[in-house]
Amino acid sequence: GGRPDEGLQAVFKSVFPITDFSGASMLEFVSYEFEPPKFDVDECRQRDLTYAAPLKVTLRLIVFDIDEDTGAKSIKDIKEQSVYMGDMPLMTNNGTFIVNGTERVIVSQMHRSPGVFFDHDKGKSHSSGKLLFAARVIPYRGSWLDIEFDAKDIVYARIDRRRKIPVTSLLMALGMDGEE
Repeated sequence: GGRPDEGLQAVFKSVFPITDFSGASMLEFVSYEFEPPKFDVDECRQRDLTYAAPLKVTLRLIVFDIDEDTGAKSIKDIKEQSVYMGDMPLMTNNGTFIVNGTERVIVSQMHRSPGVFFDHDKGKSHSSGKLLFAARVIPYRGSWLDIEFDAKDIVYARIDRRRKIPVTSLLMALGMDGEE
């Protein structure tokens, strides 16, 4: 039952397989299916429920034996199981969704293009009028990374616009030592 490589199929295939840190086990994506929704559209409206279908994903866990001397892998065990991944909201015939009994419409949103963007505060952040420079890395997928200077020329990093951390802390977390 090969599905075309788009939508959920493409998402699962981009995430899997997942290998553990030691390489001793690997989780593979096999397939997914939707079960019929538990309630119809009208019942969801009346009972303040979300019109959705249960998503079941079949995963395969492969456990390896790793030879200490050669590093050669041999398959020790394979388990396959269907895992409930949550309910996926379904679109009604009028192109809407029923969420907690309320009819909702999806409105598309502008989003930043992936890339690296450079900017400064135009001298507004500091009384001296000093320009504070910043760079923002926006990946195609994943966390945003901001690198910014403060008035004392200390470089900070922010991940997903959260609190500032010294860029040295980030570099050390990525495995660099004090010398590098």
